[in-house]
Amino acid sequence: MAEPRPLTRRHLLVRGRVQGVGYRWFVRELATSLGLSGWTRNRDDGSVEVQAEGDAAAVEEFVLRLVDGNPAARVEGIESQTAAPQGERGFEIRR
Repeated sequence: MAEPRPLTRRHLLVRGRVQGVGYRWFVRELATSLGLSGWTRNRDDGSVEVQAEGDAAAVEEFVLRLVDGNPAARVEGIESQTAAPQGERGFEIRR
């Protein structure tokens, strides 16, 4: 039996035209499809904040696909920091 892979977590700030275009819903669907847990929310400065946790390869793919996966958005940059895994289940949109 294979050992479970360790979890990794990333805290992301996505900047650009990412509010009012369904971006948080895109983020949730993408995260769910990759088996990630965490959350996303709009910030007052116009960015979208994301915390995503799961297998390291899935988290890396997630970050790459955030750039051009939603055709209505225009991502200008993503700030990324490693965060401590929290063992969450599911992925939610926060207000």
